[in-house]
Amino acid sequence: MKKICVINTGGTLSMRQSESGYRPSPGYLASQMANMDELSQSPMPEFDLLEYEPLVDSSNMTPHIWRKIANDIEERHTAYDGFVVLHGTDTMAYSAAALAFMLDGLSRPVILTGAQLPLGQIRNDARENLKTAMVLAANYQIPEVGLLFGDHLFRGCRSTKVSATRFDAFDSPNYPPLATVGTSIEIFEENLRLAKPPPARLQVKPIETTEVAAFRLFPGMSIDILHHLLQRPLKGIILETFGDGNGPTENREFLDAISSATEAGMVILGCTQCLHGEMTQGSYATGTALTEAGVIPGRDMTIEAALTKMQFLFSQNFSINQIREKIGQNIVGEISTITD
Repeated sequence: MKKICVINTGGTLSMRQSESGYRPSPGYLASQMANMDELSQSPMPEFDLLEYEPLVDSSNMTPHIWRKIANDIEERHTAYDGFVVLHGTDTMAYSAAALAFMLDGLSRPVILTGAQLPLGQIRNDARENLKTAMVLAANYQIPEVGLLFGDHLFRGCRSTKVSATRFDAFDSPNYPPLATVGTSIEIFEENLRLAKPPPARLQVKPIETTEVAAFRLFPGMSIDILHHLLQRPLKGIILETFGDGNGPTENREFLDAISSATEAGMVILGCTQCLHGEMTQGSYATGTALTEAGVIPGRDMTIEAALTKMQFLFSQNFSINQIREKIGQNIVGEISTITD
């Protein structure tokens, strides 16, 4: 019989109601799952539950906890058929992207899921998300990090949260789903990444807390604020541009700030503010000006993937030139290329 490891980091799925709102409750998930008779029926796998202490609201997620999740998966990689990581929705897309970069040589499914309403509520999405994630992790060859929510399994490093209230809270705007869930589960094998061939083994490549940031362009923004941001100890920044890579390039002060930062060794990656499409910086003169100032096109990466990728690359002790080269290249399926 298949067997998986369910890692409960916290989040709404396993919370219970208190006087101050939903709160993490140690042991509560185990008691709820013990009362779910369907977990003992086929095609549900056997499972071990690993619950973190303390449980973490995802708003408090850190690279240190990413490292703990990755290490726990590495330690148990060959002992289980797959892994389900229960996580709060607010930063789930960041964690899914981070784990995709960190888990080098992954050959088992790692499925992140959570819920908008807790498992103990009469109306909830937690029950189906949990069961579906467990079935996917146990019974399908998905050798990558996925994010399961509602009726879709998305690539983790392509996912983003699009709703604070709907049960279909996540989307993958620029990459098709890995699977859809309805009366049956349909896996789209052509969208999956291939596992590394033997003798490859899982190796954790850490992400450390790094001096990176994101800055959203907007009409009337203060260049003084941008100047202050683009100072040491900042090492890299995601510039959230208009459209397919445009900015206020008639503002010479803006371009000078960007150029000075890149000349001083800062890595500046451009990503579009738009949910769909990609940043190319080549369609308009305003985009070309950003390229000439040193902004690297992030193409169709999500902001979550771009930020975790930048943290990841700085954590691997690459040189600035190596980071500038690699940050625009596909590493784990986070960016569309002709070799995807």
